[in-house]
Amino acid sequence: MTTPPFPEALASAPFTPEQKEYLFGLFAGSVVRGKTFADAAAPAPSPQDLIAEERIKRELHPLDSYGQLVENAQNDRSPDREDIFRFKWHGLFFLSPVKDAFMARLRIPGGALTSFQLRELARIARDLTSGYIQVTTRANFQMRFVSSRDAPEFLRRIQSIGLHTRGSGADNIRNLTMNPTAGIDPVELIDVQPLVQALAQIIIHDRSFYDLPRKFNIAYDGGGLIGAVEDTNDIGVKAVKVGDEVLFRMALGGATGHKAFASDLGVVVPPGEINRVVVAALRVYIEEGCRTNRKRARLKHLLESMSLAQYLEKMEKKLGQPIRRHPLNPKDCRWASQELPHSHVGDFPQKQRGLNYVGASCPVGQVTARQMLRLAELADLYGSGEVRLTVWQNMIFPNVPDAYVASLKNALEKLGLPARQSNISSGVVACTGNAYCKFAQSGTKAHALALIKHLESKLSLDQPVNIHLTGCPNSCAQHYMGDIGLLGTKVQGAEGYHVFIGGGFGRNQSVGRQLLSGVSAASLHGVVENILKMYLKHRAGRESFLQFATRHDLNTLQTLFSGMSNV
Repeated sequence: MTTPPFPEALASAPFTPEQKEYLFGLFAGSVVRGKTFADAAAPAPSPQDLIAEERIKRELHPLDSYGQLVENAQNDRSPDREDIFRFKWHGLFFLSPVKDAFMARLRIPGGALTSFQLRELARIARDLTSGYIQVTTRANFQMRFVSSRDAPEFLRRIQSIGLHTRGSGADNIRNLTMNPTAGIDPVELIDVQPLVQALAQIIIHDRSFYDLPRKFNIAYDGGGLIGAVEDTNDIGVKAVKVGDEVLFRMALGGATGHKAFASDLGVVVPPGEINRVVVAALRVYIEEGCRTNRKRARLKHLLESMSLAQYLEKMEKKLGQPIRRHPLNPKDCRWASQELPHSHVGDFPQKQRGLNYVGASCPVGQVTARQMLRLAELADLYGSGEVRLTVWQNMIFPNVPDAYVASLKNALEKLGLPARQSNISSGVVACTGNAYCKFAQSGTKAHALALIKHLESKLSLDQPVNIHLTGCPNSCAQHYMGDIGLLGTKVQGAEGYHVFIGGGFGRNQSVGRQLLSGVSAASLHGVVENILKMYLKHRAGRESFLQFATRHDLNTLQTLFSGMSNV
């Protein structure tokens, strides 16, 4: 018996959006089960046409590689090349040739933690890692030297305290960031923490967000004293006030390692709709992003061939409704305070009367397990049992009563994590460096600590300066946005840096310009000291370093520096 043909009208009719959605899910589920529908879908690219990373993802979805991770642990075996890539989806980064062990990166949405989580993280660091915990420039933690044998147990213990590592590396949405004082900030327009936590749940429960063309960063800024540096992200969301409404503006395509800040999309979005709109923007990138050249795969690169208007149109198709247009007016924006130098360190009153937040400095973002246990104890004794991480690689204690501020600051001082703002050390940021990272050309953290010690013994600044040290062009420490940016390189076979000046962010958005190339690490202290002395000698009044640097062209700055170098 033959099957009767479809009516002609039905056979020729295009699929409705609902039918397309159904078929997409059907085919995706079938592929996961190892089945294909060659007669119903366009043939997949041949393996020869795929770049290695895309082929590896299609042969076995990285989230399905956990069984191999367990097998490696049982045999105490290092991963092969392809599983090294896949295991990044579990937050594990194999450190070979530096070390035959993993670095583990967590996901801590908004950088918000509780004291019980800090305690267990300290114990995990002591039991299964190097004993050190590092705060990253995405308000996150990294832990190092997890052996293949211990990897499953490490993941289990992380998950047991309500945290996870899923999708913290490779082609995934990285840790979501926000103002670290969200909900307690006296000048914020809106508390973005509930939105960030809700978006984190959307991402963790949707497998389609674990196959992006490349890494992806998202930040929400509610307009507080400490900015979220949202303009350096692939998607930056910023609260604005339009009339009596608090709305969000969106900017797309930030990647400061590629000298790009996010571009305003020309829309405003109500808080209740913002996560839906962000998800729509993500889905456009997943579909349209480049998968044939990883060097051209970031959202920034897609926006070089697709206009913002075209991207917005595709977002609206995903949403099934228009997004409200509204021209950018800087008067609508509330920026992180420029009057408070390094407002992530020190003590500041909250909007809740009688309570304060206290920011402890963590030089280059590194703490020991012992210090972490004590930090948890201090959070319980003097605050509300909470700690917030910042993109400046330090920690903030919220909800500290007036009467306890001095005691907490004294305790932090004794612990080696002082809550004293410094115009030099409070603005120093350093990536992992070549002690643990195979890409880094220099030992950024050790050099940063030595540089802080030298500068604070030689100079006194009345304006805050940000100094960013990054070990390679991936720019984890975002050297292009520092007042002084230092990019690791080799100088006659030894460690050194290229020197950039005049970077900024927020309302002072600026890409740093290269002042010097190939400065040896041995000469770095004197070079940076002379740059700061040049600034102090030639600035106009009390202008900031950024104002001084942007007021002069590069040739003038090099001439001024040459004069200082000969002093």
